[in-house]
Amino acid sequence: MSILVLHGPNLNLLGTREPQIYGSTTLDQINENLVKLGADRGFLLQTFQSNHEGLIVDRIQQARTDGTQFIVINPAAFTHTSVAIRDALAGVAIPFVEVHLSNVHRREAFRHHSYFSDLAEAVMAGFGSAGYGYAVDFAISRLAKTA
Repeated sequence: MSILVLHGPNLNLLGTREPQIYGSTTLDQINENLVKLGADRGFLLQTFQSNHEGLIVDRIQQARTDGTQFIVINPAAFTHTSVAIRDALAGVAIPFVEVHLSNVHRREAFRHHSYFSDLAEAVMAGFGSAGYGYAVDFAISRLAKTA
């Protein structure tokens, strides 16, 4: 079984970008932990990060035919702006969890709106990098019920 973890713009800077908000864990560390978590549970876990909206759309569309059964996505700033990514997720009809490192509802008002939350199976916000692990655990439990 296969899970795809998508990271949006600026998440490649984790570990150094505003650590008081996003923590000190790097994206590479997050990905390594998630791949291990998946493997330990018998799941293939792939990761992808881009600062470019179109590349994220392309990767979501690719997931439709590459065996991906669940998506975990941190759309980052695209959360509040991207109808294109929303449409891609709706179009592939692969269940997904939306993840945010910070509690977006404690931040600026423009961050309170998500183009994805109403389509998502669940939303994780404010758990820091642990939120990714919680989301993958959720995905695994959902997939185990359908296996």
